[in-house]
Amino acid sequence: MSTPRAQRLSRTTRRRLAWGTAAVLAAGVAVPSFAYAGPSGGQGSAAAKSGHRAKNVIVLIGDGMGDSEITLARDYTVGAGGRLNMDRFPATGAYTTYSVDEKGKPDYVTDSAASGTGWATGNKTVNGRISKTHTGKPVPSMLELAKKKGMATGDVTTAELTDATPAVQNAHVTDRDCQGPEDMKKCPADTIGKGGEGSIAEQTVTTGADVLMGGGKARFDQKISEGRYKGKTVTEQARKAGYRLVTDKKGLASAKPGTPLLGLFAPGTVPVEWTGKKAAKGGTDPQRCTTGNPARPATTPALAQQTSKAIDLLEARQRAKKSGKGFFLQVEGASIDKQDHAADPCGQIGETAAFDRAVRVAQEYAKKHPDTLVVTTADHAHASQIVPVDAKPAGLSSTLVTDEGQPLQVSYSDNDPAEDQEHTGTQVRIAAMGPSSDRVTGVTDQTDLFGTVTRALRLR
Repeated sequence: MSTPRAQRLSRTTRRRLAWGTAAVLAAGVAVPSFAYAGPSGGQGSAAAKSGHRAKNVIVLIGDGMGDSEITLARDYTVGAGGRLNMDRFPATGAYTTYSVDEKGKPDYVTDSAASGTGWATGNKTVNGRISKTHTGKPVPSMLELAKKKGMATGDVTTAELTDATPAVQNAHVTDRDCQGPEDMKKCPADTIGKGGEGSIAEQTVTTGADVLMGGGKARFDQKISEGRYKGKTVTEQARKAGYRLVTDKKGLASAKPGTPLLGLFAPGTVPVEWTGKKAAKGGTDPQRCTTGNPARPATTPALAQQTSKAIDLLEARQRAKKSGKGFFLQVEGASIDKQDHAADPCGQIGETAAFDRAVRVAQEYAKKHPDTLVVTTADHAHASQIVPVDAKPAGLSSTLVTDEGQPLQVSYSDNDPAEDQEHTGTQVRIAAMGPSSDRVTGVTDQTDLFGTVTRALRLR
């Protein structure tokens, strides 16, 4: 007869759990009960048929947000029986994420550059490459095709605007590290002096999306050394192209339709919303996450605020054009991945929760505008795993006390504990609502998302 798990806990684990639960109760944290009442909202089946055209598309990417990352955020914030906003889409499937090598053969674990190129252009490519095929040929992105058609376009992220996921919509370079004009060492053929289009930052401005928001101000403050804007910063290039620069909540709130917007809210990656103890070898004492980060300025707009403003500006932009051609918007919650690499469960959960609030903004818009296709997915899976509280992971681990007052152990053990944790090759969730949303069901490939969006918008 097996012994119940609760009776098999080690003395150290029992002491840690007792301390953690006591600390939660002493802090006066409410321990709610949760019951799942089924999905709410959603679109009718008629609006979801593949043959129905979409006027607008919003693609939301949780970077590194595999099923484990979603489950961890759900368990911690709304309970095992609760549901996140991203759980409430009427159409859900999974897609494969592998990249390829330079011969076109499968590379089973992708990075964000190759995976982003997959959905943005419909082409598999080599890890590290931005919107170029495995043979090095530049290929157009969803955003570029939408802009060519006359649609309003936007790209929003919590990473640097020049990071891989936002970059795949705006640029074509051989290596993702070629973010600013001073970062071109790995991309000699892409330099303006060699007849290329320059760095990711320069190309982002040239591509000319109507709304650009994220971090990475330091990249845009780099000086251009070749071509038309030689001696100027990329920020100056953007101003000459008509962009209004904003750097905080106040500036974002005051932005008016009619002028392209460049929002740069941090020198690098936008600071995360939550903090806590990182996972450690041998585990941590049970902890509650701190839902506030002293390193994050109070003037930093949340991803949901940026998403709402982007939709408002893009909708106004397409109305002003009087073309009725709608808008395309990509939104990325970038630091789910970055905190997973760092084995920081609280940072990771907080960024997943922030992304989920942005998902809700898109859902609410689509409910009022049923000609809008909303898709949420990830670029790849990642390291975090929920394991039994009495398990002894070989790598890094941390015990959390959830909002239900229960212990939860998360493990990060897919690389040497002294190194960053790594992506995994597992398929990831894709979910959707609106016209053509049924195309995401079943098991598809990352490149199929390109077809779903471009067909829904009649871009080809």
